Amino acid sequence: MESGAHIRLILWKAAKAVEKVDRKSIARTGLKLTDFQIMEVLLHKGPLPINTIAGKVLLTSGSMTAAVNRLVRKGHVKRVQDPSDGRCFHVHLTASGRRIIQRAYDGHSQNLELIAGVLTAAERQELVRLLKKLGRGAEQMA
Repeated sequence: MESGAHIRLILWKAAKAVEKVDRKSIARTGLKLTDFQIMEVLLHKGPLPINTIAGKVLLTSGSMTAAVNRLVRKGHVKRVQDPSDGRCFHVHLTASGRRIIQRAYDGHSQNLELIAGVLTAAERQELVRLLKKLGRGAEQMA
């Protein structure tokens, strides 16, 4: 039976290897990592408040504000005031931002598919099931 320490080591090594390919793939899109992450969230989730995006991409409030300001200057996103709460702003992709992230995400997604290509469909399902089980168990302990 594999020890918990060995499982953690294998999980860490696999995550680092996937992350290395992931970062190279994102770098080839011409976008900064944080810009890609923010735009990808907006592509798949639609307009969101800045603090909701920050939680999804694991950025601090200051880093998130700087990144959104950068994306606004580039014309990739815009801030829209919430009509029901004037203190809240939602971040929206612009038309050009949507085209940029869609093209970038499509290429990036293909690279991630190549990584997962070493697994059969059944292995993918089993891996996802086991990782979720491991994650839930760790969350309960935390």
